Amino acid sequence: MAQPETRVTKQRLDLAEALEQVDDFATAQQLHRWLQEAQKKVSLATVYRLLQSMADDGLVDVLRSGDGEARFRRCITEVHHHHLVCRVCSKTVEVMAPSVERWAARVAAEHDFSDPEHTVEIYGVCAECRAAANASGAGA
Repeated sequence: MAQPETRVTKQRLDLAEALEQVDDFATAQQLHRWLQEAQKKVSLATVYRLLQSMADDGLVDVLRSGDGEARFRRCITEVHHHHLVCRVCSKTVEVMAPSVERWAARVAAEHDFSDPEHTVEIYGVCAECRAAANASGAGA
């Protein structure tokens, strides 16, 4: 069954523009605030709906914070990927992990599941934050 085509609305274009301005992950509320400040007419509910649609279409990455809040950014890599996230500064690096893909497929097959999907985020401390902590004597 063919997927319906996604309608390109003014609100969707405005949100895509907002995402272009974001270097890092942003919450729906932060994006909505940016749109309001830019005098773009879009409700918070529409921002949430559009972000979910864009995530479903593979146009934005979604990360969940420790408290479960979703954060979004435009994908840098257009193929399936995972993330390394710094716990200190939130720097995020997109990584390919073929061994994870093989593992997910094997585990799904072992349990008679088909079409496995997954997300993997690995949290640690980036080199810059370690260096800053070492320079200040705090250690990381």
